[in-house]
Amino acid sequence: MRLLLSTLLTLGLFGQATAQKDTSVVKADTLLEKHFYLHEVERNGITLPEINIKEVLIVGSPRSEKKLPYWKYDRLIYNLKKVYPYAVIVKSRLAEINAGLEKIKDDHARKKYLRQTERELFGEYEDDVKDMTITQGRLLLKLIDRETANTSYDLIRQYRGSFSAAFWQSIARIFGTNLKEGYDPEGEDLLIESLMHEIENGNL
Repeated sequence: MRLLLSTLLTLGLFGQATAQKDTSVVKADTLLEKHFYLHEVERNGITLPEINIKEVLIVGSPRSEKKLPYWKYDRLIYNLKKVYPYAVIVKSRLAEINAGLEKIKDDHARKKYLRQTERELFGEYEDDVKDMTITQGRLLLKLIDRETANTSYDLIRQYRGSFSAAFWQSIARIFGTNLKEGYDPEGEDLLIESLMHEIENGNL
């Protein structure tokens, strides 16, 4: 996955990520520490108790040819949960870098800033990205578009120029990947979008 590492980290978008182990202990014969609070809402002159619930995404049943065997479905969930944190990091890091670039007016200094960020991030995330499979890499590119509203090609072009974007796109095509491929939550990527809602709501 050296290709994926180069195309993503050349953007200088990854930031610090820390993993925390769950040290909570569930005691036997005790109530779960989760409470729901009702609030009063007046509707048509009648005061009723209500409770806020998580958003629920309802989609139609997929056509038979789109249905996945259970093992593929389960694997898709696994891969999405693995790469999603990195897409969130890209979004966060993108905001930080944009804020930093706004303070730098000199073009030479801006390029130096991006190169320095790139070197730091290669050292920090190289092993993580190299361990990803091609399928995970493609999903990560889709989720980056989902989180930032920009394809990886657009991001590289914006931060490193059209030549770099064209170069990495040509390399990506050799490996069967398209950096220009966008995210289509209402079409091709409907299943992914449905699963992402479940993951974000903590249901998967």
